[in-house]
Amino acid sequence: MSGWLSVGMVTVPLLGALLLLVAADALRPVLRVYGMAVSGVTLGLAVVMVATFDYGQAARPQFTVDVAWIPGLDLRFQLGVDGISLPLVALTALLTFLCFAYLGWGDGAGPGQLLRPRAGGARPRALVFTLLVLEVGMIGTFLALDLLLFFVFFEIVLVPMYFLIAIWGGERRRAAAIKFILYTLLGSVVMLLGLLLIWAQAGTLDIVALAQSHGAGMSRAVQVVAFVAVGLGLAVKTPMWPLHTWLPDAHTEAPTVGSVLLAGVLLKMGTYGFARIAIPVLPEGAAAVAPWLGALAVVGIVYGALACLAQRDLKRMIAYSSVGHMGFVLLGFATLTPTGINGALFANIAHGLITGLLFFLAGAIKDRYHTADIPSLGGGMLATLPRLGAVLTFAAIASLGLPGLAGFWGEMLALFGAFQPAESLPRGLFLTFMVIGGLGAVLTAAYFLVMLSRVTHGAPAAAGGAAPVGVPGPGAAGEGVVGRLSATLPEAPDERPVHALPGAAGPPGMADIRRHELVAWVPLIGLILLFGLWPGLLLSLTTPAVQILLGALP
Repeated sequence: MSGWLSVGMVTVPLLGALLLLVAADALRPVLRVYGMAVSGVTLGLAVVMVATFDYGQAARPQFTVDVAWIPGLDLRFQLGVDGISLPLVALTALLTFLCFAYLGWGDGAGPGQLLRPRAGGARPRALVFTLLVLEVGMIGTFLALDLLLFFVFFEIVLVPMYFLIAIWGGERRRAAAIKFILYTLLGSVVMLLGLLLIWAQAGTLDIVALAQSHGAGMSRAVQVVAFVAVGLGLAVKTPMWPLHTWLPDAHTEAPTVGSVLLAGVLLKMGTYGFARIAIPVLPEGAAAVAPWLGALAVVGIVYGALACLAQRDLKRMIAYSSVGHMGFVLLGFATLTPTGINGALFANIAHGLITGLLFFLAGAIKDRYHTADIPSLGGGMLATLPRLGAVLTFAAIASLGLPGLAGFWGEMLALFGAFQPAESLPRGLFLTFMVIGGLGAVLTAAYFLVMLSRVTHGAPAAAGGAAPVGVPGPGAAGEGVVGRLSATLPEAPDERPVHALPGAAGPPGMADIRRHELVAWVPLIGLILLFGLWPGLLLSLTTPAVQILLGALP
């Protein structure tokens, strides 16, 4: 009966989405809590799965379901989790629930307006439906144990994410959404060809059986071609340099919850595919392509850091930081060692927690200042909004890899794996990758510290910057740069003091951290600290599965 836990993780959000279609009028008044309720049940199932998982057998799939799907083609509906997929399933359920909590309890001109029914407004029912369908695809991808089922779930997420950007995004949302869908669809076509080649050569779509056979029945040439095809499709979603160009536009234009889920979960679907399919199923192909994968990874690390230093928009800077951080993940996979791959899997989870928190913060800042332009924020946030500034500082230093926080361990292990790669790989080349990756880590610290110096430090509303909403600029009203900029901004939202934390400091008319933001951010802060101080909690879960994954690599 434990297999129905996996089924429930997929069917609960699916049934919740379908119920919105058949009972729209009845649910319209309770939309602000409906999404939280459905995603909360899914999160509850994830908690039960984490609590009842047999950690002594983390290398084998658990909570499995295996039933006939399309008997004529010998396709089966197979679901299950192991030590690699369990953390990602739990992360997906958590982030989705936190996004609904952020929307459901939001107020003023902030995120809560998206769930307010109003004529010609934000389409709240469609938004809840879109997020629930997105959750189905994300969780299903991490649960799937059949290649074709994996591909189906992998593709399901594209449609709701497209509409999430195109309908609820920023001014250039349609162009960003089209770019997103074109890149990811083209990548998926190439990946499908690789999966079909594996099926034709191995005669099965069972991911567990394919991983156990370690490429048996497939020649080296076939494995290399299949790895390149599958890897290209996964690299677009990751995203790997130079296939990353859709990401900054998508993040910049997406609503806050879209950016959180895109960075926190969707990018992990690409890297998860390397650990679940490409490396264990095609070991000889992995060994042949690993030096190229490592080279592109370290280019992405340095490129992402340099691009961040050139950004003015806060959301766009965080988006480019993802290119660099996912470069560390790909470098860990390229080493083909237990240390490197464990680091990659750890960095996956850490990035989801930290970057999810950063995008929540970027959304909160934009709600207050009506801009994400770093120079226009004016600096001094620690003086005007001390709690918001403090959380932003915490998230930034976690993302730059400060020891004791979750962001440190994955990057350190990936670099250590490059120091001693698999025996079949050229050690001198990977030592070069390690040095370049280390330089990228230094540049990562640089751009986050520069951002903090411009946003959180200094005098509030410095010359050339915009004062926060509700704070008069220097000089007479309407005079100077601040006056001209403030004239172009929307009127200040009707902030209600009841939502501000007691004793919170801040400019008149603006709350510091609000209660719904606290609900969404505190779990992420707690987990960043937990995994940073106790990395063995996660590494002990992934290590057995990684050892099986690498069992027959040359």
